[in-house]
Amino acid sequence: MAEAAVAADPNTTRVGPFARLQLAVGQLASERGVYLGRRSTRIHTAIYRSTRGRLGSRVPGFRDARIALVDHVGARSGVKRTSPLIYLEDGDSVVVVASKAGQPTSPAWFHNLMAHPETKVQVGGEVRNVRARVASDEERERLYPKFVAVYPAYDFYERNARGRRIPVVILERR
Repeated sequence: MAEAAVAADPNTTRVGPFARLQLAVGQLASERGVYLGRRSTRIHTAIYRSTRGRLGSRVPGFRDARIALVDHVGARSGVKRTSPLIYLEDGDSVVVVASKAGQPTSPAWFHNLMAHPETKVQVGGEVRNVRARVASDEERERLYPKFVAVYPAYDFYERNARGRRIPVVILERR
């Protein structure tokens, strides 16, 4: 399934069998409304932080898909949380996508950042103070294809989101 989605885009970086399997499993789960992100977040975050990003900073099988840790505070609960997210750098800013693997609702971290935009992001061993904002339409049109190029599943997520326009979030250094 995912292999066809990857093959359909001639601009997509060639991916190996492990990456194709990863895309297929993710697509299958997403089509069935299963969001797998919460189950591995705590372990991933602990490993990333303890190794200062030497482990857990890349998506296996996707050479250019890098991961940052984005801190956020619960919009209602006030509980501090961290989400490992694929990111791009755009100048001095870190950019992430609120895809929730193509589910029809945005992820909790997105709502949290909109309620409490002053936060921190960890890229490797560097922790940056940032302020979150949603990308303008022009910024999104420029940035979203770059996410698809580094992690082809974003193309499927956009189609599977059932009409939801997946937000691109810019984390600007403060």
